[in-house]
Amino acid sequence: MSEPFPPAQPSPPTNTRWTPGGPTGPRAGFWRRFAAIFIDGLIIGVPVGILAAAVHNDAVSALWIVVGLLYFTYFEGSESGQTVGKRALGIRVIDFASGGSIGYGRAALRWIGRLLSSIPCYLGYLWMLWDNENQTWHDKIANDVVVPTNAYPVTSWP
Repeated sequence: MSEPFPPAQPSPPTNTRWTPGGPTGPRAGFWRRFAAIFIDGLIIGVPVGILAAAVHNDAVSALWIVVGLLYFTYFEGSESGQTVGKRALGIRVIDFASGGSIGYGRAALRWIGRLLSSIPCYLGYLWMLWDNENQTWHDKIANDVVVPTNAYPVTSWP
């Protein structure tokens, strides 16, 4: 004899950090992310700054943009989702829905989102302080989250 009602489906967890098949664990905090971007800024800024001082050319601003786009797209779009700064601080970027890599296309979109995050007095960066998922605007644009590597281990690094 069959049961009159189908078996109950499990309900999603009540915490706000749950998506079907996506990451449910901890998120990287503000100061770890700040320190990582500071390190990455030094890695990009020192060589470009030296070049700017030597050349005194307006094209250096364009170079800064291109180098930043290439750097962040390559590292954050890789399987590890880590720049040098993120690796030093033990954090990484992952896809919000699947927990995997965001890929190079979304990493480039994320970098463009960084520009938007910085326009209104860096409000897009500060947004993570009151967001349930600790997401900045550029995280939301690329549909990713930044997580600690002790909760989401890195399998490879570029």
